[in-house]
Amino acid sequence: MSGLPGVPAQPKHGPVLFTAACPDCRARFELSAGALRLAIGASRRTTFYSFTCPECGVAVRKPAGERIVELLTGAGVRTLRLHSTV
Repeated sequence: MSGLPGVPAQPKHGPVLFTAACPDCRARFELSAGALRLAIGASRRTTFYSFTCPECGVAVRKPAGERIVELLTGAGVRTLRLHSTV
């Protein structure tokens, strides 16, 4: 998948894996749910997922729409709910 954890590849026995890509080094790889973090904010701008590229070590942060949020939470990705201070 092009740089975002889309539909997880679920092996018969084992963890759910997501295909991802690094925008910095352009490496493509699979990540387990434990390698991803999801932040859910009050808006589309503050809802995102993040991971560290296993190839170059850069911190990657990408927007997460409703479908991505659903897939990541369903796979057990650690989630942080951001609260507005207003």
